Amino acid sequence: MKHLLNLLAAVALLVWGTHLVRTGVLRVFGANLRNMLAQSMGNRFTAALSGIGVTALVQSSTATSLMTSSFVGQGLIALPAALAVMRGADIGTALMAVLFSTDLSWLSPLFIFVGVVLFISRQDNAVGRIGRVLIGLGLMLLALRLVVEATEPLLASPAVRALLASISSDMLLEITLGAALAVVAYSSLAIVLLIAAMAASTAIPIDVALGLVLGANLGSGVLAVLTTAKSAVPVRQVTIGNLLFKLLGVAICAPFVGLWIRHAGPFLPDLAHSVVLFHLAFNVVVSLGFIGLTQLVARAVQRLLPEPAVQATTQRPQHLDPSALSTPSLAISNAAREALHQADVVESMLLGMLTVIRNNDLKLAGELRRMDDTVDQLYSSIKYYLTKISREALAEDESRRWTDIISFTINMEQIGDIVERIVIDIEDKKIRKGRNFSEAGMAEICELHARLIDNLRLGMSVFLNGNVRDAQKLLEEKARFRDLEREYATTHLARLSDKTVSSIETSSLHIDLISDLKRINSHICSIAYPILDSAGALAPSRLRDPLPPH
Repeated sequence: MKHLLNLLAAVALLVWGTHLVRTGVLRVFGANLRNMLAQSMGNRFTAALSGIGVTALVQSSTATSLMTSSFVGQGLIALPAALAVMRGADIGTALMAVLFSTDLSWLSPLFIFVGVVLFISRQDNAVGRIGRVLIGLGLMLLALRLVVEATEPLLASPAVRALLASISSDMLLEITLGAALAVVAYSSLAIVLLIAAMAASTAIPIDVALGLVLGANLGSGVLAVLTTAKSAVPVRQVTIGNLLFKLLGVAICAPFVGLWIRHAGPFLPDLAHSVVLFHLAFNVVVSLGFIGLTQLVARAVQRLLPEPAVQATTQRPQHLDPSALSTPSLAISNAAREALHQADVVESMLLGMLTVIRNNDLKLAGELRRMDDTVDQLYSSIKYYLTKISREALAEDESRRWTDIISFTINMEQIGDIVERIVIDIEDKKIRKGRNFSEAGMAEICELHARLIDNLRLGMSVFLNGNVRDAQKLLEEKARFRDLEREYATTHLARLSDKTVSSIETSSLHIDLISDLKRINSHICSIAYPILDSAGALAPSRLRDPLPPH
């Protein structure tokens, strides 16, 4: 039992090390890797080369698949180009398996020591994240040595030998088991390295090891499909097309495993190299052999999984792509784009609110209340999406952006609630009672409303660009709006003194309305605070001098 636990712990350490490397590289170079992929789509061969490079860095063809799928989902690249990237991604992960199969165990303590020093001393910047990558590399190398050491005592057990013998000579079972292991471990690279280490220690026969390798390749495709199961159709088309390529490759290469053992095996130094080079040969043959079929497979996948027919009037890009969550910088950008859409809905509500006040439009009032439900739904979706992004995975500027988006969506949601209450008051206290604001009162409301729309658009610009000067202008508008609200409240009281009938009838509604408009403006101006705070442009207190003692 002790030896089995040692083996399981070594496998877990291998999987964890792979995870640390993948997430660390994505945190440091995520945006650059996305740009590298996006700029290499000129033809299928450059796309495949970019797939090799990106996957070699992140050590996960699944991560490359998710990044590429997100591009297709946003309409940035075509499906055939994305499938070409995946052909290169499979070669990239196979090359990393070959690299790690060499005796690099002497680097393990060096990587772990340097990585821990960098991570502890500089956690909040790129240096600390590079330290995290080094820790992951060191743990992977250490885990491979521990796997070899843990399997040797297990081989002495008759029960283990009988279990391994039951797997032999059953290619379908070997492929299924390898695929299941890759899905559970969330890394085909880790499983291939594990299989190579176990084959080197004669824990499993070479024919079983090669069958498991085929299954691990298939499992990486299944894993990507499962990860994007709830994504948009264009995103799922990439992972399903990639899985089709892997299924074809496994079906074609499985009968030739014996030929590899007989003809290639004798020329290789050990069984570990036989396993990882078979893995590399499989992916090179499949990728080069099938790269000319990307157009054909793309058409087949589009027929198998067609995009739903959506009317152009109701179609809107869905920015909260779950597959982008593996790349924090991309996920933050998606959330910001969805927040801007929420602000667009709020702007439509504000514009419609004035029409309801002027024209007594009950039908439009009902539509505005339904639009508030949309604003609330967008707020919940954005908030839930952001909570799926680990704060530890974000750089300092990305963490600030995360907070800014949350603050922005909260303000937009509260503005939507205020507009809904204003509309209900207009219905109850003005439209149904047949009352109207005085001509001067209506002019004041229109003036405040126009400033409100201008400030909202300026606030959206500040949120998008983070311009400090615009943020200062927005905050200055808060004081101007407050002064206007006080001035118009005073002139309204003057009209009451003059016994203006329409002012008397709508007095309560008028005062509440201009007060609510000021509250909306305060929420809009709150967008400026995070930008000004980051720039050090905020005073610690609005009080001019300390209050005198009583």
